[in-house]
Formats: sequence, structure tokens, C-alpha cells
Amino acid sequence: MLIGGPSSTGGVNRGPFLPDVAVVGAGPVGLAIAWRCAQRGLRVVVHDPTPGSGASHVAAGMLSPVAEAYFGEHELTGLLAESAARWPAFAAELAEAAGTDVGYRTDGTLVVGLTADDLAEARRLWAYQQGLGLPITPLRPSALRDREPALAPRVRGGAVAPGDHQVDPRRLVAALRVAAERAGVALRPAPVARLSDVDARVTVVAAGCGAAALTGLPVRPVKGQVLRLRAPGRGAPGFRHVIRGYADGESIYLVPRYSGEVVVGATVEERADTEVTAGAVLRLLRAAVDLVPELAEYDLVEASAGLRPGTPDNAPIIGPLPGRPGVLAATGHHRHGIVLTPVTADLVTELIVTGEPDPLLAPFTPARFVPEEERKWN
Repeated sequence: MLIGGPSSTGGVNRGPFLPDVAVVGAGPVGLAIAWRCAQRGLRVVVHDPTPGSGASHVAAGMLSPVAEAYFGEHELTGLLAESAARWPAFAAELAEAAGTDVGYRTDGTLVVGLTADDLAEARRLWAYQQGLGLPITPLRPSALRDREPALAPRVRGGAVAPGDHQVDPRRLVAALRVAAERAGVALRPAPVARLSDVDARVTVVAAGCGAAALTGLPVRPVKGQVLRLRAPGRGAPGFRHVIRGYADGESIYLVPRYSGEVVVGATVEERADTEVTAGAVLRLLRAAVDLVPELAEYDLVEASAGLRPGTPDNAPIIGPLPGRPGVLAATGHHRHGIVLTPVTADLVTELIVTGEPDPLLAPFTPARFVPEEERKWN
């Protein structure tokens, strides 16, 4: 996948017309890859008719390597932790490059259970996470409310994950677009129907759910419905931590922004439509108000739905496509597209520039979905 060695001026050897890298998809992952490649002296083109309009436009922006650590996903948890560790430097560098804040906050996350059954479910997961050595600490109800007095008195208990942070995905996409363009990336507002229509030395498919049609990879849409509330008077919300948890069996998260916005989500539905349903709004609002009663007085300003790019093993697909020289995939991030943006961009850029895959990529390459016999012939 090596494009060219460093030139005497610190750039790369390249022809006068052909782009070094074409990125299909201008979500956070695609734009971050484009930005990183341009920083390494590559000529980059990004193809997307509506940049930032995919899953990231609906995403809440939780950076949660601990709270998102689930049973049987050891390798994915490791990648989440690695990328989360890169976020502070990534956010600072991007803010400087774009000249704008991306809403990166380090207040931490509280994971709570409303009922005894909810708390039992949460404790089961905490035990697993603690067994992996992840930083999550159970708290008594009184300690929870010391941290967040807005929590309902009914909340039976919880835990704190101080290293689980947040960013504003909409501000992130805007900043990445500015940084990429300032670094020399060209944006082409046109759809790509076939990879054969893309003319570049290396093509990176970062098209979310659209990657399935372009590559044949098993990426499926997973619908998520999300609400956005606003505090009265546009003041700051009455809580500062991200709050995740269970309310009468309903999984819920609440993400406060300095702007007064609170993101409430999200459903997980094996569907490909983006319609907002009354039932989903009802369930999300009921669970949100059960955990933080003051939210009943907030304005409901947006209800939206997006499609996460899911995979059979819930892990992203990153790396070269077998039998497709010069084509890389960076898709299938499912719930984790925002937190995995820095590490995906770094790993893909390094592979493009050096031709050497980082060992971190090994569990996540497209080859895991290609039968072994086909891989031998490729």
C-alpha cells in the first residue's frame, strides 16, 4: 500500500495529476483520514455529496472505552481504550488547526441503575469491566447524588468511569472539514456509485453503511433514534457528567452540552429506515425523566434517526480489501465511530504511507470476512 518514499523536501514522490488518496465518505473517520494523509504530504480528494450527514449527525459523541466494554469483545475494548487515550492530543491539535472548539469534555461518566433489577444488570457488567482492569468504581446512591444532585432519589446505585469523556460530533465534523481543507484536501460533492469511478493511487472506503454496496463487505444498517433537549433559558443543563444506565430495563444515555443541549438516546433497531416513531420518543423520554426528573421541563428541540454501520462481530473493518489492490476499508464502526476516529485515521494513514500494517489492525481487517480459500487465491 506504499505510495512513495519521502522526498528531499519532506513530501512524497507522486505524479502530477493522479491523487495519492481518494476517500469515499466525509464523516469523522473519512475526514480524519484525509486530514492525516494531507499532513503527511499526500494529495487527497474526498468524495461525498453531503459531508457529515450520516451517522455522525445523529451521534451523541460519547468517548466511552469503559462503559462500552461488553462481554466477549476483548480486542475491540483494547482498540477503544487505545483510541480514547489519543483523544486529548487529537482534540487539541484539531482545535488549533481548525481554529474552533470541538466540545471535548472530561467530566466523566456515571453509570446508574434505577431499580434493583437495573442495578443487578449494571453490576454484572461492572464486574466484567473491572476484571479487565478498566477504571470503573461502584458508588452508593448518596455518593452518586453528591456528584449529581439532579439524579432521581429512586436511583438505587451506580458507578463512575472518570476516563469516559465526550465530544460534540457536529462540531467535530465541521472542524475536521476546515482542518482538512486548510491542509490541502479537495472535497468533491458527488456520490460514488462504483469504486471503478474513483481515480487515485489508493482509495479508502469510509462510507459507513454505503460501504456494503461499494465493497461487498457485511456492513448492515442499525437504526438509532435520538432526542435533543434544551435547558430552559438556554442555560447549562443541571448536570455535568454523561449519565448512562438502565431505567426499568430501558437502556439510556444523557449527554449534557455547555450550550444547554442534552442528547438523549438511543434505540438499537435492526431496520434501515430513518423515521422517528412515537413509541421510541416515549420510551426515551420516560427513561430520561425517570433518571433526571428536571428533564421534564426541558424543551424538546429535535427528534432524529440515523443508521449505524454494523458488522457481524460488532467490530470495525479496517484495512486492505483482499483481491482489490489499492483499496482500503475504514467502516463498520457501529456505536464507536466517534471514539475510534483518531486511531482509525492514524492506522490507515500509516498503512498508506509506509505499507506496513500496525499490529493493532490484525483483528479488524476485511480478511476476517473472506473465506480462507478465497484468500489463498487472492
